Amino acid sequence: MQQAWTPLRHGCRALPRLSLNNNKSAGSSLFFRLKSTTPKSKPTTTPKEKTTIPSEPQVASVVADELKWAEYLKIRRRRRQLQTAFTIPCAAVGFFGGVAYFGSLQTDPTKPIMGIDPMMFYAGCCLLCMGGGFVVGPSIGSAIWRLVNRNLISKIDARDREFYTHIARNRVDASLQSATNPIPDYYGEKIGSLKGYRQWLRDQSKYRKKASLTVDV
Repeated sequence: MQQAWTPLRHGCRALPRLSLNNNKSAGSSLFFRLKSTTPKSKPTTTPKEKTTIPSEPQVASVVADELKWAEYLKIRRRRRQLQTAFTIPCAAVGFFGGVAYFGSLQTDPTKPIMGIDPMMFYAGCCLLCMGGGFVVGPSIGSAIWRLVNRNLISKIDARDREFYTHIARNRVDASLQSATNPIPDYYGEKIGSLKGYRQWLRDQSKYRKKASLTVDV
């Protein structure tokens, strides 16, 4: 900055005086220096959510985890065989248990029970016990089967839902059947393979055609 000396009155010592133009230039340079040194605030951006697309190995693993139809039908056939295997022993246990219990009771042949001869009444009770074992047997077999195959229960249940959906969509309407001519395997319980499923479809188609001909006549 340049200084201009101006003498004062009464012989006093001259004092420096800053020129107005130099003062303005200094202020402007200081203003630009401060403006350049102030940090600029960066605009804040919100992070975007990333959408993950499953890769081909992940899709392949999901498909591999599903139970194939051929394997599912084999498992279904083994389950039915196990249920049948438990039906006969449970029915026999129920019958012989009824015989052992009712045979040990003291009876008076001259006093009927509910208007029925005591021996006939106890024989009917033994048959009821056998029927109870016949009904309970498949449930016991199914419970044991689920315990043995507990690692596959979720996959099998999913396939069961799909299987019964196919059965309900392709079977004959129940209103077309009669007492003398029932629909063959209405619930698809005997299906144990892909070949058996195709045969079931053919049987349903034959029955539907015969029922439609009977209705037209």
